[in-house]
Amino acid sequence: MHLAYSAINITINNQQTSTQHHNGETEQLLRYRAYQYTCEKYRNEIAAIQKYIKGWLPSPPAP
Repeated sequence: MHLAYSAINITINNQQTSTQHHNGETEQLLRYRAYQYTCEKYRNEIAAIQKYIKGWLPSPPAP
């Protein structure tokens, strides 16, 4: 899902460029949290899509 990918890129770009970030979180964990945040933020849109495509979920970020 483009929205999730965009939110992940924004989150990662706003963080430090090293592999370790605030509170010792890795980039992979930050990507996962950005995915969770994006799904929560767009839950109404996801629900609307799921009316037509049962069980659809945005693709998780690639490692």
